[in-house]
Amino acid sequence: MAMAAVAASPADAAAVDDQEPQREAVPDLESQRRQIENGENGRGRPLQVGESWFLVGQHWYKQWEVYVQGGNQDSSTFPGCINNAELFEDQVNWRLKKELVEGEDYVLLPAAAWHYLVNWYGLEHGQPPIERKVVELPSIHKVEVYPVELVLVQHSDMDTPHTAQFSQTDSVDLVLQTAREQFLVSPQEETRLWIKNAEGSFERLCNTRVTVLDASLKTGQVVVMETRNKDGTWPSVQPHATSSTLEEEEDFQGQPGICGLTNLGNTCFMNSALQCLSNVPQLTEYFLKNQYVEELNFCNPLGMKGEIAQAYADLVKQAWSGHHRSIVPQVFKTKVGHFASQFLGYQQHDSQELLSFLLDGLHEDLNRVKKKEYVELCDAAGRPDQEVAQEAWQNHKRRNDSVIVDTFHGLFKSTLVCPDCGNVSVTFDPFCYLSVPLPVSHKRVMEVFFVSMDPRRKPEQHRLVVPKKGKISDLCVALAKHTGISPERMIVADVFSHRFYKIYQLEESLSSILDRDDIFIYEVSGRAAVGENSREDVVLPIYLRERTPARDYNSSYYGLMLFGHPLLVSVPRDRLSWDALYHILLYRLSRYVTRPSSDDEDDGDEKADLEDKDSLPKPGHVTEGSSQDPGLEQAGPSSGVVSGSRAPVDNSPGPSHWPQRARRKHLFTLQTVNSNGTSDRSTFNEDTHGVSFSSQPYIAIDWDPEMKKRYYDEVEAEGYVKHDCVGYVLKKAPVRLQECIELFTTVETLEKENPWYCPSCKQHQLATKKLDLWMLPETLIIHLKRFSYTKFSREKLDTLVEFPIRDLDFSEFVIKPQNDSAPELYKYDLIAVSNHYGGLRDGHYTTFACNKDSGQWHYFDDSSVSPVTENQIESKAAYVLFYQRQDVVRRLQTQASSSKPPASSACGAPPKSEFMDVN
Repeated sequence: MAMAAVAASPADAAAVDDQEPQREAVPDLESQRRQIENGENGRGRPLQVGESWFLVGQHWYKQWEVYVQGGNQDSSTFPGCINNAELFEDQVNWRLKKELVEGEDYVLLPAAAWHYLVNWYGLEHGQPPIERKVVELPSIHKVEVYPVELVLVQHSDMDTPHTAQFSQTDSVDLVLQTAREQFLVSPQEETRLWIKNAEGSFERLCNTRVTVLDASLKTGQVVVMETRNKDGTWPSVQPHATSSTLEEEEDFQGQPGICGLTNLGNTCFMNSALQCLSNVPQLTEYFLKNQYVEELNFCNPLGMKGEIAQAYADLVKQAWSGHHRSIVPQVFKTKVGHFASQFLGYQQHDSQELLSFLLDGLHEDLNRVKKKEYVELCDAAGRPDQEVAQEAWQNHKRRNDSVIVDTFHGLFKSTLVCPDCGNVSVTFDPFCYLSVPLPVSHKRVMEVFFVSMDPRRKPEQHRLVVPKKGKISDLCVALAKHTGISPERMIVADVFSHRFYKIYQLEESLSSILDRDDIFIYEVSGRAAVGENSREDVVLPIYLRERTPARDYNSSYYGLMLFGHPLLVSVPRDRLSWDALYHILLYRLSRYVTRPSSDDEDDGDEKADLEDKDSLPKPGHVTEGSSQDPGLEQAGPSSGVVSGSRAPVDNSPGPSHWPQRARRKHLFTLQTVNSNGTSDRSTFNEDTHGVSFSSQPYIAIDWDPEMKKRYYDEVEAEGYVKHDCVGYVLKKAPVRLQECIELFTTVETLEKENPWYCPSCKQHQLATKKLDLWMLPETLIIHLKRFSYTKFSREKLDTLVEFPIRDLDFSEFVIKPQNDSAPELYKYDLIAVSNHYGGLRDGHYTTFACNKDSGQWHYFDDSSVSPVTENQIESKAAYVLFYQRQDVVRRLQTQASSSKPPASSACGAPPKSEFMDVN
């Protein structure tokens, strides 16, 4: 407790005298000496923490010793009244002199001995007694002669200090209470302390339960008391707003809790989670009534030094002050990023993940268990469920006891069965929320383009329904039903950036194809397959490329750019020559490539005559001076690229003795390339019988820009038709929330990545596992697992889940023996919903919440808040649901009605203002 160095006035001395026993007969001098020096309450007794000792001036005490040792009560050595004047700096403030030394300047007497001397000799008029406490310092007990003298000031008035003295063992809370009394702060107002450091900076005194010594407070240090504003903010935290906005906020008076949260940049996920949690009535009341202050746990190694709880409390107090339309959660965001690095920066995150972190952080910051004991987890071992469950809950509470546990924690029953030995393991585990799966369709809708061998038919877009865990062959079978083409005559390919990203085998899984992939299915001859030399026909992947002018005008190099859709073309193996291939491709392209007219051919012949020195090349001849690339590669003279301006060289792949035929204008040239569409001379050989390939061949059709412009119809080439099936939509039937909970409690087999160690078999097993609900919390959080992640795919399920606003009944799911006389223990009412709009890569989070005071539902979209009706709450965007148990609802309503006029009794009562249509 606070210790004044001395009594502040003679009146204080009189008060001390009043507390002394009435004067009694003065014993003889020897008896006096024994009582003061050696008695049970004399100077020689050991120090005891907390007791009072008194300072007596050395001069007076030595005079007294001479007097009692002389044995003559009438001696001239009589010391007179106790006089400590030599110990004081002045006789106005009665401040003790500095650096007094025990044994030289004063002696210390226990309270009883002091009162004896005052009773026998009296105290100099006007002098206060100098009382000091015994304190326990590290490894020593000591009379604290010099208490810590602190300078107390208010944040709003730094120029009016008040000095007070405290023992090193006094708590910081006593410093706070002393400041509140000195500055006349009302009990309803909330305050906190700051200390001013030597360098002039200020530091929060968060933990008021520590001692002055532990807080390292020194004499002369300035302690600032700050009082929270009426709008829930602290004066020391400058809001991010203009002065005009601040003035408007000061004058604003709205419904408490109807307050938006500013989006700081992709922080809608955080805002949504905070709005849901802020509308849990008993948790918000806990913070508004400052019950959290006494339960802050600053020493929990699993916690965050109370900082998350205090930051959240500040947000709640601001949101529920009724003085803000919206607030900026910058301080809270910084705290979260400090303790959870995954939330640093401004990337989009999951509102449920933030909620999980926040609930865990609040629990550890507010954990009433200061020192967690070791608790051994016990299996049921055949004992009754009631006994095992009670033991598990008690063990959980021995380590975890907070408002979060009181509000959100329930109990599972987990049953594991070994598939080999049949061993059954039963445990009871606490939970904070339910993550329930959505019934997933085993079908999948895939969009593909079918490319027929008939050049007159445009590609057809099809929407196919296939097994979600099916194979490529299932895709072909589904397409065959629409086209009448046998699945054996289909090849499936992923087309990306004008080239084949992958050509699939029939046994490959469909899970490797993503929804965003462009899938083309090509019809080929029944005798053909890609790369199978045993077949009579070979399937050639065909790319389209266009020559582009050289960047360097002094160079004869060309660049080649991929364009259009690639093809898969069946070619009879016995007709595999460049000339035949040219005409086969010309036929396949005939829908959008115009054959030259006779005039065009004549023009071509004239040109050829003018260039007779080089002669018109046959398709496939490889010469110097050209280049190709799917991007815009520049190649050198040795690149071996098909060109129309050079004669064939001796080492070209094409034979120089091919039969000559009438000169005809060639629209394009052919070139073997690799799968990327760049040149590759090592894949084929030629002889008099045609062309043979040593590896999977890819052929590029290379166009001159002028020829492409004249004969290639880009609009027609890109054209396609939609099959009737594209209009079909695989309707997703809505599911009831109860179905999701049933799915959650069904038996499942553990995955290979997560086996269970069977204590009977002594090895890891893929056991069957079943979760059952044993005990439900006051507030039940249900997380709908809309996001699905597998090795090959990621998707968001936009299934509509139908959930009740009132009377969600869990009686059929709770296996603990039930109390039939209290059905409200198993019925829940909805109080908040976190929504997610959009897909996996992007999206937006909002909140529906029911105000605990008004009973009105509101829609929170970052800083915007609008009233809504109940029929707007249920949507495909619902992601996290908050339900309040009905017995808690009634309890809170009873408490509210006893303290203020009753509000609407149920969430969703019709509001008087306009509604916002959020759907």
